[in-house]
Amino acid sequence: MNDPAVPPIGERLREARVKRGLSVRGLARVVDVSPSLISQIETGKSSPSVSTLYAMTNALQISIEDVFGEPQPQEAADALVTAAGPPPVAAANPAAAGGAAGLPFFPSGTSATRQGLQMLADQRRVGPVVRHAEREVLHLDSGVTWELLGQLPHTHVDFLRITYAPGGSSSGAGVLMRHSGTEYGHVLSGRLTLNLGFETYALDPGDSVSFDCSTPHAYANHGTEPAVGVWWVLERNG
Repeated sequence: MNDPAVPPIGERLREARVKRGLSVRGLARVVDVSPSLISQIETGKSSPSVSTLYAMTNALQISIEDVFGEPQPQEAADALVTAAGPPPVAAANPAAAGGAAGLPFFPSGTSATRQGLQMLADQRRVGPVVRHAEREVLHLDSGVTWELLGQLPHTHVDFLRITYAPGGSSSGAGVLMRHSGTEYGHVLSGRLTLNLGFETYALDPGDSVSFDCSTPHAYANHGTEPAVGVWWVLERNG
């Protein structure tokens, strides 16, 4: 089997930080980690834990799906703008502007048109079929692996196959994490321990979970075999 693609997670996080005008120290203060850890993650010398990755994406206002895959080059948006020609004429009914099927309508104005086409260029589809050997993979700290199972444009759903190695956990320090969205999970093999609020649950093969991600939670594998499951995290809009 071919090695799955490994996205440049540190590069993507650094791009998002710079775009938001945050310094390394500033992001470290928000995430509550050391500046050196942020630097090591951005340069690929260290991998974030699940909890640290969620904290960083929350602070940078990006989604987990944004750290998968290669960045879209600026040339892609420029090419779309060039191909589109002059901005469309505003119309009460978007269909009256004669735009291509499936493309959103943008009112007259170069700025609005360029922003809209940039948005289209930034969209990425993973699928409709993702072969086992073609999955994009994130190897996180503390023995956790995420594999991207699919992604659709204009959606905010993290569709992941997760693996916790024996002794693996969502945070090396055992810290409970909170983030936006709703989480659904189904265990395929192994045993996974979920700390959710003040409760602790042992998840065996065939067990499922669903909860609001704002509830403090953490996962750990205290067993001797990998714990594998399929997870969906539906991010809130706005």
